[in-house]
Amino acid sequence: MAPRAVSTVTGHSPASRPAPPLVDEWLPPVRLLTLGLQHVLVMYAGAVAVPLILGGALGLSRDQVALLVSSDLFVAGLLTLVQTVGLGGFGIRLPVMMGVTFASVGPMLAIATRPELGLPAVYGGVIVAGLFGILVAPVIGGLRSLFPPVVTGTIITTIGLSLMRVGVNWAAGAPSPTMPGYGDPRRLGVALLVLVSILAVVKWGRGFVPSIAVLLGIGVGFVVSLATGQARVGGLAETAWVDLVYPLQFGLPVFDAGAVSTMCLVMLVVMIESTGMFLTLGELTGRPVSARDLTRGLRADGLGTLVGGVFNTFPYTSFSQNVGLVGITGVRSRWVCAAGGAMLVLLGLLPKLSHLVASVPSFVLGGAGIVMFGMVAATGIRILATVDYARQPASAYVIAVSLGVGMIPLVAERFFDAMPRALSPLLHSGILLASVVAVLLNLLFNGRAPHVPPGRE
Repeated sequence: MAPRAVSTVTGHSPASRPAPPLVDEWLPPVRLLTLGLQHVLVMYAGAVAVPLILGGALGLSRDQVALLVSSDLFVAGLLTLVQTVGLGGFGIRLPVMMGVTFASVGPMLAIATRPELGLPAVYGGVIVAGLFGILVAPVIGGLRSLFPPVVTGTIITTIGLSLMRVGVNWAAGAPSPTMPGYGDPRRLGVALLVLVSILAVVKWGRGFVPSIAVLLGIGVGFVVSLATGQARVGGLAETAWVDLVYPLQFGLPVFDAGAVSTMCLVMLVVMIESTGMFLTLGELTGRPVSARDLTRGLRADGLGTLVGGVFNTFPYTSFSQNVGLVGITGVRSRWVCAAGGAMLVLLGLLPKLSHLVASVPSFVLGGAGIVMFGMVAATGIRILATVDYARQPASAYVIAVSLGVGMIPLVAERFFDAMPRALSPLLHSGILLASVVAVLLNLLFNGRAPHVPPGRE
């Protein structure tokens, strides 16, 4: 008697639960909204982090920081809709959630803190970088043949490992060990409770329930945090119900040559990282990503960055934590992320809702982050298992060296401090370093792939 097939996502046999939805499948409204909310909760902390960091570093007022956050959420929602639904030649039409990239923080701070430039020069650079991204998207999309399994598997594994630091710091309750409350046993306990809750739902849940394991785990952690006084929703009554987002609220953009070139370099970094994310989603959803798909997705990154510069926000990319959520839940429908995008638009326009979601502590998200980011790394390892090491024995060296180089910014943050500051966006992205090294070493040892895996041309 043949053994029953078992899901690699949940560990249950197909007979015990319905098959996961396909990329283009429309789900019942309640299920669609619930799964969309799960994506929003998972990405929210990362989505608002960049405006909070920049606002704090630049000494902006509370109202100005709130404006940055609202603009960020509003544009992230619009761009998510473009990526998932598609708009002409824009949008990869996969389950993608978009948000401001952390790769832009350092360069933007360097520009904004110069008295003669400030935020208007940042926005000028972001606008031009968005146009640049739209123009070069076909070039980068056409490099699909440079990403055979040995390269994509290495990049995806690096993404998962790099993100694990974010998940661990979330679980510890602070962005870095130098901040107060980092590693507080109570916070660690809540993060562990969230992790255990997710695993319990995945193990014993039936039907639709395992698909919202992360949402349920976050809910349990939030309730416990409120009950123990570690979270609060104070100030909700004073928050406005509606607050519209207007363009150019920090003044007309300034187009400084240095700022523009810096942000275009950041845009290249973002697009290479996004390529890895899109290829990961192709693996997770079972829909191969073609060169044309990559071009549409990268073009939407450029469009989002252009719109972001006009609407008081910053460069955009696909959010890795949501890629991990697709992996852990097995829910592949792009309409789930479209629903999440619509929610982000509402959060940008309805500050009360935004305030409520923002009340979820980072250590609650940490328990979920460890699971999701580990799932991204596991996807990369699964792809690497398909490499023919007997026919291409040097592939092991490609993987080993690329992973080692990709881990440098993660384990030794000051490794490249003596290098020119202009190279900082390149040298401090482990994902970019691993990508470049993997592509070059694969070309050296294995040559260019003879053909591109079939996709939607």
